[in-house]
Amino acid sequence: MGMAPTRVMNDGHELPVVGIGTYRMTDPAGGVRAALRAGYRLVDTASAYGNEDAVGRGIATSGLGRHEIVVTTKLRGDDQGYEPALRAFEESRKRLGLEYVDLFLIHWPLPRLDRYVDSWRAMIRLRDDGVLRSVGVSNFTPAHLGRLVAETGVVPAVNQIELHPHFTQDAQLAHDTGLGIITQAWQPLARKTALLSDPVLAVLADRHQVTPAQVVLRWHLQRGVVPIPKSSTPGRQQANLDVFGFELTADEMATIADRPQSRSGGDPDVDEILR
Repeated sequence: MGMAPTRVMNDGHELPVVGIGTYRMTDPAGGVRAALRAGYRLVDTASAYGNEDAVGRGIATSGLGRHEIVVTTKLRGDDQGYEPALRAFEESRKRLGLEYVDLFLIHWPLPRLDRYVDSWRAMIRLRDDGVLRSVGVSNFTPAHLGRLVAETGVVPAVNQIELHPHFTQDAQLAHDTGLGIITQAWQPLARKTALLSDPVLAVLADRHQVTPAQVVLRWHLQRGVVPIPKSSTPGRQQANLDVFGFELTADEMATIADRPQSRSGGDPDVDEILR
């Protein structure tokens, strides 16, 4: 199996179009190592996940060169603010065991704290200093993005949001795309038991001779979204990456999106998840 293709972000750096998520991964070191050996080249973690050290061990023992892997981590809410963000980044970098981080995201805007612009300024400095390649955000709405751009002139490379067929985020995706931001999907398979047992997906999977999960991941790709599915199982990891050999029709894309809509995670305007 080959590696996932890449896309060029608005800062010129490349981003693989499928990544491996590590939130609540039971064996992050082993899971990341297996994923990298399966062909993944984008690894997603966060300070709030409490597994950066283990993710770093998985990267270090993968047998791959550092330049071959795009590593993402995130700034937790308790570390927002200019100086705290600088310190938190350095702590994350050391836990990962890396000389530089490829992509650093503000995990949640936490507008009640009103520190995300200061955090953003710190991240721009880290990028300019060369220890950080790309700056991005997670769970940001159009209003949050607008304020960042208005006050700093720097557009995020990525916005990572909850996005799946039960929460299609059409308006947010269109807004990100209009700004030149790549949208990543956390929880891209929604709550697996509810989504992947959907009989409509079973029909489409049978038609294309793939799994329901592969159908959903292909749906993301054709919308221009970068999904970050989490799995520690080598077979499932490989299947989740094997989504480039078939194409969904426009009717099939619409059918997948025609699900009851509801958010399962936090509301970026009010919630402070994983602080």
